[in-house]
Amino acid sequence: MAIQVYSEIAPLRTVLLHRPGKELEHLVPDSMERLLFDDIPFLAEAQREHDEFSRLLNSQGVKTLYLADLMAETLCSNENLKESFIRELISESGALAKRYHEELYRYLMDIEDPKKLVLNTMIGIRTEDIGLIRWKQLAAKMGRDDQFVMDPMPNLYFTRDPFASVGHGATINKMFFSARCRETIYGKYILKYHPDYCGKVPLYYTPDEGYSLEGGDILNLSEKVLAVGSSQRTSPNAIERMASLVFSDKESAISTILVMDIPGIRAYMHLDTVFTQVDADKFVMHPGIMPALRLYLLERGRNGEVLIRQPDGGLKKVLETLLGISDIKLLMCGGKDSIAAQREQWNDGSNTLCIAPGKVITYDRNYVTNEQLSKNGITVLSIDGSELSRGRGGPRCMSMPLTRQD
Repeated sequence: MAIQVYSEIAPLRTVLLHRPGKELEHLVPDSMERLLFDDIPFLAEAQREHDEFSRLLNSQGVKTLYLADLMAETLCSNENLKESFIRELISESGALAKRYHEELYRYLMDIEDPKKLVLNTMIGIRTEDIGLIRWKQLAAKMGRDDQFVMDPMPNLYFTRDPFASVGHGATINKMFFSARCRETIYGKYILKYHPDYCGKVPLYYTPDEGYSLEGGDILNLSEKVLAVGSSQRTSPNAIERMASLVFSDKESAISTILVMDIPGIRAYMHLDTVFTQVDADKFVMHPGIMPALRLYLLERGRNGEVLIRQPDGGLKKVLETLLGISDIKLLMCGGKDSIAAQREQWNDGSNTLCIAPGKVITYDRNYVTNEQLSKNGITVLSIDGSELSRGRGGPRCMSMPLTRQD
């Protein structure tokens, strides 16, 4: 199968990454908040850390594919895609891009090398790139000119969010913030037109559905059970619509979706920033979500309709029932230290990437949580994350599994 992800813990075989590029150096203080960053990472170090992450995956038998390469291969496969790809990117790039649509279109169409074209759309296009003379414009004279006619996409190295694998299918997501909406275009073209995926991947959501849904909120707990977070960035309306599309697919074995309603704040932006699976019977989670956590079950009815109910018991009991495991262990991020829990959750201590049962990749800076995992029999492979973590995402955020061992 082109996509095969029925579990969070089965041995990882193929994963999609994006190596951070010059888009990070195109962050400036005035644009950081709009582009969802709290600081500007040092690119050379971020690339070194990301390369370490990729090498570690390779050493564990995981094949790494890169977003820019797949998109370039997609464009090479059909020469008619280039124009529609460019037009669609411009239409999603904001008012200034629409104002200079034709100048942007000509600039991008003139780039002959497909990968160079793709990378240029990712790093952002400055006004002088397309020959605009800013000093003649009113905004420039007032000191308020935009240096980019097409913004950079610094969040791209978090490949988990714009599209997500669900069983043998995928979702192409509607991003919550406009700064990230263009990221889904790459996934759309790859899944629809790349020779390895074209016609082979049922889609369980597209941005046309209208409600926000992001991949960091989607966890494949088993072939039959999906967990989805209702969070700052994923709407309950989107979850219900996705459930309807999943349940309507007769080839999908998913019969239950566990909805975890978590506080809608930036610190907990996605479910996987507060809750991930690390072994068949073990999960790591941030204790701060427990007081407010509410659970719902969406179940497959006759003819694929969505049945909704609230389960009895807390998270531990619900997981034990859904997964058929007698004793689920919830390991706390930061252990029993509330200060460590808050600090390490902010630095993605709960955002583990499980590459095999009981084996995870984490950031080394979250040493308290890592020690908790080790004490509970989890093999921890840690990487540097001083610069990568500035984007508020960990190893799971930076990876989109395409295939896991069946």
